[in-house]
Parts: sequence; C-alpha cells; structure tokens
Amino acid sequence: MNEGSVTHSSFVIERSYPVVPKRVFAAFADPAKKRRWFADEDEGEIEEFEMDFRVGGREWRRSRMGPNTPFPGTPLTNETVYQDIVPERRIVVAYTMAVGERRISASLATFEFLATQQGTLLVFTEQAAFFEGADGTKLRQKGWEALLNRLGETLAVNEGAG
Repeated sequence: MNEGSVTHSSFVIERSYPVVPKRVFAAFADPAKKRRWFADEDEGEIEEFEMDFRVGGREWRRSRMGPNTPFPGTPLTNETVYQDIVPERRIVVAYTMAVGERRISASLATFEFLATQQGTLLVFTEQAAFFEGADGTKLRQKGWEALLNRLGETLAVNEGAG
C-alpha cells in the first residue's frame, strides 16, 4: 500500500444568522433544539440521540442510513465529547464517526459565535483525520454545510421563540 492509512485535513465554514448569539448558542445547548436541526434527518432514521451539554459531557447519535445514501440501512454513529464551552461565544468538541462497526474518522471541531450588526456570524472549523475508506473532506464539509443550513432554517422558523 503506497498511501498512508490516515488523511488529515481541515476546513472552515461561515454562516450568518439574523438572530443574536444567545439564540444560536441555545440551538446547540438545548437537546430538543439541537435534535431538530442536527439529528432528525430526511435521509435516514434516528435510533438514538443523547446529549449531556457540559465540558466533559457526551453526545451520542445513532441512525440508519436511508435508501438514497451510499450505504442504505447501515448504522451511522457519532460519538462526541465536549472539550470547551463558553456560553454564547464558543463550543469545542472532539468526535468520531463510524459506519457500521468501522470507525471512519476522528475530528476536533470548533463553533465560534460572533455578534454582528445583523445577528450572529458562526465560524465552524474542523480538523479531521480520515481513516481508510472514509468519507473524506469534501463529503464531510458538504454534510456540515447542509447541517448549518438546517440550523438556519430552524432558527428562521422559530424566530418568534425565546
């Protein structure tokens, strides 16, 4: 095998939301709100979602991939540990992903919530190690872009909510 068994990469995604950082942060901190945009999927079925939002706390999500995905019916697991939380400013997590029983990646991800005149600029940075046969940077970035778009849709629907 000429290639290394791990591919390292990083990427940054920025999204602007027309609500204050407190509202965007709450969409990450409250399990019911986070499940709405992060766990409930159109292309799969959520089997489990648990969240303990505190430094050292864990988040667990297990779903089955839908029929229009690369591996229909296959379990997809995310295991997350919260590394740092500064209310309304920053969340840092370490997480792994597995397809079936095979771990495909390990990542460090940072969410920064910056107040702007229009609301909030969210800056998401991921540093990842992708293992043999993993989804890779392009698919992972595309996945996070879709999730952060769903976050924006959720915030827009609930704009009148506290």
